[in-house]
Amino acid sequence: VELAKKLADLLPGNLNRSLFAPGGTSVIGIALKLARLVTGKHKVISLWDSFHGASLDAIAVGGETVFKHEMGPMMPGVTLIPPATTYRGVFGSTDKDQVKYADYLEYVIEKEGNIGAFLAETIRNKDVQIPSKAYWQRVREICTKHQVLLILDEIPIALGRTGKMFAFENFGIEPDILCLGKGLGGGIIPFAAMVTRDSYNIATEVSLGHYTHEKNPLGSVAALATITYIGKEQLLQKVIDDGQWLRIKLQQLKEQYPLIGDIRGIGLLWGIELVTDTETKEKANKEAEKIMYDCMRLGLSFKVSQGNVLQLSPALTISRADLEKAVKILSMVLDKHS
Repeated sequence: VELAKKLADLLPGNLNRSLFAPGGTSVIGIALKLARLVTGKHKVISLWDSFHGASLDAIAVGGETVFKHEMGPMMPGVTLIPPATTYRGVFGSTDKDQVKYADYLEYVIEKEGNIGAFLAETIRNKDVQIPSKAYWQRVREICTKHQVLLILDEIPIALGRTGKMFAFENFGIEPDILCLGKGLGGGIIPFAAMVTRDSYNIATEVSLGHYTHEKNPLGSVAALATITYIGKEQLLQKVIDDGQWLRIKLQQLKEQYPLIGDIRGIGLLWGIELVTDTETKEKANKEAEKIMYDCMRLGLSFKVSQGNVLQLSPALTISRADLEKAVKILSMVLDKHS
């Protein structure tokens, strides 16, 4: 109860109702169920290349084909549309082009009919795709107009990763349903939450969750401790400062190494996209893998997404000295492979 009250205090408007679960995949399922109850409509629109979990309902609304391989028929009523991207966008890559992706969302809503929810990652975590503010505000306008619930998956990026407590705060919007996880348990305790509006508290006769450990007191304590620590240590401002520093350092690397086609990020979430040719944007998949393993040998660990994007998401508590060391290692390895 104390954690639910704390989340309500932190979130805007009437996002006051929380339901807890053992993990992020579970709250995605809960959100999809609630959307059906609230709207009376079962269809969902989500984005290609998105990730929302690995259960059958979560991979149905996810956009990564690798998770659907050999799984047979997926949950019906799901339509995938292109995500707003700034480097390889099918509708263009400029900030102005981003609104076209939102307009296509409205086109699909009107053509498909019976859409109950639009599910998306506020910022795509795995390869760091950051839509524009104009895109998100247009999406919010469209969802309100067509009575489609906006479900934001912030499982890996909320609680300070972007320099805001919640990533949607960077775009001046408000979701109808918010999914939280990962960092909510302090990175140690498996714990997640779905938060929604007071007016959507209607599932009195439906088991949205019913998981064994959905009201885990240990998870609640971990979440409260995490939120308290973020405030006490002023981590949000630290993340903003670190992000500004990283932007400068990574831009310098981009100017130095032609292997880097694009850098993009916010706070302590960054993507470095490697290409063999900056004109054709051919992915440097082999080079990315070699760079990852060479960095690991020198003590720097990160993951490679989409085959060629180095995804950097250090702990929010990382020191500036360790950030400097990480950039130095990355520079040394890039120099070796350039």
